[in-house]
Amino acid sequence: MEAIKEPNSKFVKVRCPKCKNEQIIFGKASTEIKCLVCGKVLADPTGGKSKVKARILEVLE
Repeated sequence: MEAIKEPNSKFVKVRCPKCKNEQIIFGKASTEIKCLVCGKVLADPTGGKSKVKARILEVLE
């Protein structure tokens, strides 16, 4: 019997430091993520996990 492998990637709820908008982003995003309201960069890709530049409110399973 084979075990089903759980994914390592998670979605993260963050708050924009500029306009306080809350947004859900992917933890291993391959592109730059910007705030949907003000356009400030919230996360940069690094090849693995994203470098998050906003406050992390919660990690969604």
